[in-house]
Amino acid sequence: MADHGQAAYAVRFEWGPTGAAAIGAGADIAVVVDVLSFTTTLTVALERGMTVYPYLWRDARAAQFADERDAVLAVGRLEAGAVGASLSPAAMAAVEGVERVVLPSPNGSSICFGLADSGLTVVGACLRNRAAVAAWLAPRLAAGQRVAVVAAGERWPDGSLRAGFEDLWGAGAVLAALDLARASPEARAAARAFAAVSTQLAEELRACASGAELVSAGFGRDVDIAALVDVCDVLPILREGHFGRTE
Repeated sequence: MADHGQAAYAVRFEWGPTGAAAIGAGADIAVVVDVLSFTTTLTVALERGMTVYPYLWRDARAAQFADERDAVLAVGRLEAGAVGASLSPAAMAAVEGVERVVLPSPNGSSICFGLADSGLTVVGACLRNRAAVAAWLAPRLAAGQRVAVVAAGERWPDGSLRAGFEDLWGAGAVLAALDLARASPEARAAARAFAAVSTQLAEELRACASGAELVSAGFGRDVDIAALVDVCDVLPILREGHFGRTE
């Protein structure tokens, strides 16, 4: 299974929680990318000074988990109606009076929560902060650390992983800003995928399956926010179970 984990390479790329576990073995840093949901909303929340706790989706203990941390429990977009603390970046940008938030999601947040005790340094990345993340990664790669970049993906109704191309492009955006001399073929392919759409990224995000679904549901503004590249310097690093604004 070492080959499936891309163990021969310093820069790796895979999908979902199972992929995260596979390529995280022997790595030092995991970069989780969930462009149209968790990691974009995470950057917005951190820009507003919030502390963000990742958590499992639809877990019966979520409310208790939030209460124990004196935090607001965010909900899904449709539950919130785009108002209040939710997985909607646009809604999160308008939230007032929230200092700590538990932000569950079925993909990015669940992956981060699952990696919390792995010994890896877990970083949240999206298009908005890809330059900041890449700038932080570069000297660590040069020093010999190994990086696992994980595209969160989406879920089919039966719970199986759906490869969301928005996350391929988001992961590729981070990877394209790195030295890929020691990267796996999978990581290099992700970087090329981003390069292929970089000049029309906003249009492609709206047109891809995940983006079109959000636009149809009235969340086009979320897609527009997610499509902004290199607009913030937030570096979300998971420490003691939560993300803060800086390293």
